[in-house]
Amino acid sequence: MRASYKNPKELASKLRDLVDTYLEGLMDYEKLEKSVIAIINANGDMVYKNGFMPTKLAAALGVERVAIIDKIAEIIE
Repeated sequence: MRASYKNPKELASKLRDLVDTYLEGLMDYEKLEKSVIAIINANGDMVYKNGFMPTKLAAALGVERVAIIDKIAEIIE
């Protein structure tokens, strides 16, 4: 799995796919958690800037996906 992304569109697409795979029951929560943490650590300010997800990224992901990613991000802090 690639962890670092050059633009927000690719990043949003990967995060969306990961969360959707989890919601469809094809991935367990631990694997999702590990993948999202790796992406957050590798991309830094592209995922969370000053503790908040950028508006464009949040809009591309949707409310439900953002809530799941926020829950995982709390573990890091």
